[in-house]
Amino acid sequence: MGTRERYLIIALNDLSLHILDIVQNAISAGAGLITVCITENEADDRLVISIADNGRGMTPEEAARATDPYFTSRRTRKVGLGLPLFKQSAEQSGGALTVVSAAGKGTTVTATFGLCHIDRPALGDTANAVMLSVAANPHVDFIYTHDYNHRQYTFDTREVKAALDGLPIHNPQMVLWLTDMIRENVKAIRSSESSSRQSLKSRCGGNYE
Repeated sequence: MGTRERYLIIALNDLSLHILDIVQNAISAGAGLITVCITENEADDRLVISIADNGRGMTPEEAARATDPYFTSRRTRKVGLGLPLFKQSAEQSGGALTVVSAAGKGTTVTATFGLCHIDRPALGDTANAVMLSVAANPHVDFIYTHDYNHRQYTFDTREVKAALDGLPIHNPQMVLWLTDMIRENVKAIRSSESSSRQSLKSRCGGNYE
């Protein structure tokens, strides 16, 4: 394993960074709308992360090879390690990764994990990951949905931009404020079931978040 591969494995040590990587792939594919959905379900002991875009998509052959570490449809990077590492993280956590794509229509990447699996990476700061993507790509729209035991919060940049009435969504102060807003709303849907959350935390240990 080369230095770059070792660096990426270290760098992508929480799931929010995998989300950033897949979102960047979608932007490189010309997406104008990217949807990030995170579902945590205690009853099923499942964490599901789905990233969908309306970019240029892939042919069936490209989609079939998307998780091959020596294949990439991008011309700016010789080796595409993001999806293979995401797949590895899912599989080592009792889950799987799927890539569904159609040329000219877009791509959906879905990864499932055992919520309390000892080898599941931490979820990380998803609010920060989403807002970093928004700030760097204000021309792209994002929908971020977080579902915790069927309690849901949705952040939609189309609605936010309309409410801002011309104020740039990538204004540094606005980015900080929106990041905190997302964090607080996700915290709210989680804390609504504080007793079960504490029980889950004790079962899952350090990899719960």
